[in-house]
Amino acid sequence: MALLPTLAHVVRDKAFRRDEGPILMGVFFLDVTGFLMSQCPFMDLCSRSWRQVVPEAGGKWASPPRLSRVNGWSRPLHSFQAVAWVTLLIMAIANFGIFIPFLPRNWKYLAYSVNGGLFFLHFLVHLIAVSIDPAEANVRFKKNYSKPVPTFDRSRHAHVIQNQYCHLCEVPVSSKAKHCSTCNKCVSGFDHHCKWLNNCVGSRNYWYFFFSVASASAGLLCLIIILLYIFIQFFIDQEELRTHPYYKKVSNKNTWMLFLPLFPVKTKTPVVLGIGVFVLLLDIVSLLLLGHLLIFHLYLMAKKLSTFDYMTQGRQQQTPKASAEKEELSLQIGFPQVPAVASSDRHSRGKEWDGVSHSAVAMGQKTEQFP
Repeated sequence: MALLPTLAHVVRDKAFRRDEGPILMGVFFLDVTGFLMSQCPFMDLCSRSWRQVVPEAGGKWASPPRLSRVNGWSRPLHSFQAVAWVTLLIMAIANFGIFIPFLPRNWKYLAYSVNGGLFFLHFLVHLIAVSIDPAEANVRFKKNYSKPVPTFDRSRHAHVIQNQYCHLCEVPVSSKAKHCSTCNKCVSGFDHHCKWLNNCVGSRNYWYFFFSVASASAGLLCLIIILLYIFIQFFIDQEELRTHPYYKKVSNKNTWMLFLPLFPVKTKTPVVLGIGVFVLLLDIVSLLLLGHLLIFHLYLMAKKLSTFDYMTQGRQQQTPKASAEKEELSLQIGFPQVPAVASSDRHSRGKEWDGVSHSAVAMGQKTEQFP
């Protein structure tokens, strides 16, 4: 109920004369909207960025974990991490237990060698990328991971990292370091925080991450080739898929053997086709996602950029364009221009937007912070 008198005060202050109606109505609408955004918790929730750099003192929002995370095995674990390992397990079972045994003898040995090598490489580099601590050297050697991270107080410091010193980790850091709010520590050569690894990707584990993506993409591509060959041979000549000695004891053409040669299991044609279609669809979706990621990082390598640099540059280029479009639209409607700095101060004072402050974006400068 306290909202109504204040709103009435806003309406009374914005009472306008008949000849100024269109312009002042626009000002009134903007002020009332801003007032409601500041008073209504739900609207304020929608207006905030979820990817804050660090928790602020006295903030109303849920803070990241106060303890720094060591690597991808540190709690909290991420659901994407479980999805990645389950997908890897499904692909391994389908690859080596079901489909490669359908191949002719010579192709079978080649497939075991190539796919086995790619699987082992991916498993190894993926495990290292998850397990390694990507933090700054000073953080790893000087910081006590069992000690809670202090709450960031913006009244004392403008940014988390100033003059290559992190006020949360309380250690000097390198120029390429960024403080990750998810891991609650400064990461050396920060690239991005990977939910699939549940770990930050920085200079210490970037190449493990890259070869994990590359090896997975190559393995998925090889599996697609095997599946396409099996489907084609199934409709052309099924005998080419039944060359294993176990099939000499099977007279029914509708019976197939899975998990050869160690654990032979008899099954029917619809089951084999259903598994094949499911694995093929999962393979294609995974390859599209990983292939896109691989091409993107090859592009970043050619441009000598990190993911963080690329995202920051994109925001800096979009902000002036968005401001120009907003100004042009306001002029067409006839609304007076609200100063950008005043608007930012009124609704976003002390906030960060995806690691780049509003003022820094407007000035074309990058801050030393990251969510």
